Amino acid sequence: MAESPFTFYRGAASIMASDLQSTPNSGITTPICGDAHLSNFGAFASPERRFVFDVNDFDESITNGAWEWDLKRLATSVVIAGRSIGLRGRECVLAVRACLESYRGHMAQYAEMRVLEIWYSRIDERLLSQAVGEAQAREFVTGELREPSQSAEHLYPKLVAELGGRPRIVDRPPLVFHPGDDPDFIPTIQATFARYRKLLPPDRRALFERFSFADAAYKVVGVGSVGTRCSVVLFTAGSNDPMFLQLKEARASVYERYGKKSPFKDHGERVVAGQRLMQASTDLFIGWARDDRGRNFYVRQLRDMKTGADIEHMDSSELRRYASLCGWALARAHAKAGGEPAKIAGYLGRRDAFDEAVTAFAHSYAGQNERDHAALVRAIAEKRVAAASS
Repeated sequence: MAESPFTFYRGAASIMASDLQSTPNSGITTPICGDAHLSNFGAFASPERRFVFDVNDFDESITNGAWEWDLKRLATSVVIAGRSIGLRGRECVLAVRACLESYRGHMAQYAEMRVLEIWYSRIDERLLSQAVGEAQAREFVTGELREPSQSAEHLYPKLVAELGGRPRIVDRPPLVFHPGDDPDFIPTIQATFARYRKLLPPDRRALFERFSFADAAYKVVGVGSVGTRCSVVLFTAGSNDPMFLQLKEARASVYERYGKKSPFKDHGERVVAGQRLMQASTDLFIGWARDDRGRNFYVRQLRDMKTGADIEHMDSSELRRYASLCGWALARAHAKAGGEPAKIAGYLGRRDAFDEAVTAFAHSYAGQNERDHAALVRAIAEKRVAAASS
């Protein structure tokens, strides 16, 4: 988090959740992802193996949030990203306005759609081409987004070695490693997946049962999840037929400490419910379970053709396009999950007064984020906060 204001912001969802409690909102509640910054959007393969762009992080999701909280966090991240790549103030304004105008415009469209139309809608290559033109859509997919992570069969030779006649995940410390001092690690993983299996829908359970456990290792997770337990787990259905699943710890949403209590007993279930409600197309193996110590986890496929934005190398026009696409994806997610697109669209109106207000908020909060980051850097320099680098 000390690296830059942008990395600080990615890990500071709890700080912003606290600050957002005192900001005005419409009173229209909806499921929210809770951490809607630019790096938590991306493209991935649907179960039909088609490109889909969507929100892709639900660790902080809640069922009864204010949709404005997601939008304010997203808009602020646009400003912080713009500043991090050296854009001028006016260029940052244009990027934020592109995001907000996209959200408002698409929400108005969803307000006119039938419920099932919204539920079935997704931002795929065809829809993207219709919206911005085939050439620009192709430019976006190949330019603004990094190369997609490969599927399991392509990852296998990179992540696995045959040792003693059986496949074993290759240690790549400090990011991937086997805990040699913990003899209970593998049995605990296996017991957790036995519980996960029981909670899967019957069709997914039948599919999962075709695979057998092969190996597991710890995996270090991203900025916003530092300190949570995460493992990469290899299953196989025979030779040259692997599947990688990620088992990630789920803790209480940062919004729950401010009275937004979850209706779910298990935080893994809360994360999965948020993903199923908000995403247009969810992972075949998304699910949840508890381990032997009662800790909550959720499961999803590792990578599986996922890709994210290369924000650090964007120029002004690329950031505007990407911000606009994220605004669209967030509007679709809120309209699908909450079922209140007409109310939200009515609140937003046809003019840009809301856009102006949130743009001003985003610039103000970006400044606050810079001050918070500077305070962290000073605390580390003065040894009031311990920090380690890898």
